[in-house]
Amino acid sequence: MDIFLTNNLSNKKELFTPKEKVNVGMYVCGPTVYDDPHIGNARPLVIFDILFKILKNNFSKVTYVRNITDIDDKIIKSSQELKISTKELTEKVTSSFLKDCEFLNCENPTHQPKATEHIDLMIEMINELIKKGFAYENKKHVYFEVKKFSDYGKLSNKNLEDLIAGSRIEISENKKNSEDFVLWKPSNNDEPGWDSPWGKGRPGWHLECSAMSKKFLGNEFDIHGGGIDLIFPHHENEIAQSRCANDTKVFANYWVHNAFITMSNEKMAKSQGNILKIKDFRNKISGQIIRLALMSAHYKQPLDWNDKLLRDCENSLDKWYKVFSPNIQTVKVSDEILKPLYEDLNTPGYIANLHKLYEKASKGEDVDLFISACKFIGLMNENNEEWNDFKKRRISLTDSEIENMLSLRNKARENKDYKEADRIRDDLLDKGVLIEDKDGKTIWKFK
Repeated sequence: MDIFLTNNLSNKKELFTPKEKVNVGMYVCGPTVYDDPHIGNARPLVIFDILFKILKNNFSKVTYVRNITDIDDKIIKSSQELKISTKELTEKVTSSFLKDCEFLNCENPTHQPKATEHIDLMIEMINELIKKGFAYENKKHVYFEVKKFSDYGKLSNKNLEDLIAGSRIEISENKKNSEDFVLWKPSNNDEPGWDSPWGKGRPGWHLECSAMSKKFLGNEFDIHGGGIDLIFPHHENEIAQSRCANDTKVFANYWVHNAFITMSNEKMAKSQGNILKIKDFRNKISGQIIRLALMSAHYKQPLDWNDKLLRDCENSLDKWYKVFSPNIQTVKVSDEILKPLYEDLNTPGYIANLHKLYEKASKGEDVDLFISACKFIGLMNENNEEWNDFKKRRISLTDSEIENMLSLRNKARENKDYKEADRIRDDLLDKGVLIEDKDGKTIWKFK
């Protein structure tokens, strides 16, 4: 069946035609492991997991690559604040991330490379860019010279001046031009670093995806995915350095980006104080509820995260589990049922099909087909006992107990004991209480 995807390179919904049908290649930007992933990070995990399933349903071989960024300025800063090594931090967060993926019932990608394991490939690519005149060295820094690449801005659909005006450009006296971006930077003695022709240092963030996608998928591949916030500068810079280093007219043929998750219509972000970490849901709710909630809006549309959304998803699954049986036989799901997913990953349309199938299943008709259709998108992966177990783990607190814990948290924050403040916040979340710091006040509600 034909697959259609919205390609941000053309800003159109296009028929997906792979380079070679024997092996479809997809690269998706993974986490920067400086802190535990939040619900906003979970959306691309689930969306591209579904795309992976659709591609495998249509093609004999699909190579799905999702990287792990384990060297970055954020990682260095976070490790220094926590007074632990970057290795200890990245291993801990990576482990937590992989548990999140399992919790959300996401399949493992074909390859999950780490940036630190491919520094040699990045150095090779920088050398190639310097040799071809697209990059320059200055005071142990190496920069890509943006003006040398005439197609810069095509993914963002903006000219260079507009891109610069609308973003935070790193200011440095080492650059020829303000828009040039770093490929290599020196490391201080207390920072991770690797030997290179330009001295001990580390790669710029954008470079790892260009180097690792080339290793696993070649100079040109089919699909590149990620969050919409990565279009500029990350994906724009990937295109520039990859095409220039590899002498190609194309890097990835289809660019697919998911929209943000919001809370009260505000983007989920640390600066907003509205971060919900995936790991905080693990011991108090089924991952299927989170997964279904993440599919409830089309991936190109913002998704507002709220209690009603989770309740609705829980109620749907609770109802669906009434027809579940361990003796269910997996059957092939027809293209007609799958059709919404082939039409630009229309998950709400597919969920509507599931509701129709449930109506039949509740009357004893096509139960195997209904459960198989749920399993196709990673739902109904628990038995009835496991599904009901999360409800037993919920703990209730009285209002006065919550207020007392918030008072202790506020005192800890006043004393700059942020570790204790975070512990209390996490304890409340485990007990089903969500808190939000806003306008100098802390508000709470039951989830």
